[in-house]
Amino acid sequence: MSTIMDNRWSQVGLSAVVTGTVATLVSTAALAALAKMEGKGALQPTNATSHWLNGDEAANVELPDAGHTAVGFLTHHASAILWAAPFEAWLAANPPRSLGVLLRDAFAMSGIAFVVDYGLTPHRFTPGWELVLSKRSMFASYVALAFGLASGALVSERLRDSMRQTWLEAIPERFARLTQG
Repeated sequence: MSTIMDNRWSQVGLSAVVTGTVATLVSTAALAALAKMEGKGALQPTNATSHWLNGDEAANVELPDAGHTAVGFLTHHASAILWAAPFEAWLAANPPRSLGVLLRDAFAMSGIAFVVDYGLTPHRFTPGWELVLSKRSMFASYVALAFGLASGALVSERLRDSMRQTWLEAIPERFARLTQG
């Protein structure tokens, strides 16, 4: 039983990494576009995420650098994986029957992320986007996160199916090698 559970939790963990990565890429692209639409630098929201380390002035940094851009991007990526983990665990226990249900679940997780990020988390550990973007753009960034989570879950599902199929195809070949001995 423990092997089955380990395998299930391993799959949820791997799916969370894939889903979180896709969600990071989608939301980072959206943040850059939203910042540009507001007349700000495309990297400012990502740089602002480093405010936990560099202070609120990180939001004013427009150019890329390791201390702001890399720290901000890696922080956002870690956060997206963190939110993807319960999302993937939910999907594993309650597989969506349609794209609409998947999107509903992704929007619910994104909403929870917003409430935690801006309602429960101390200012120093918020995403920092409020330092750069309007409330409307912040809302749009969480919509992008939801679409990123849903897209990532679809990619994860395809990868799992592909790996399962490859493994199943390999069984007869491995069995034949064992019996030829």
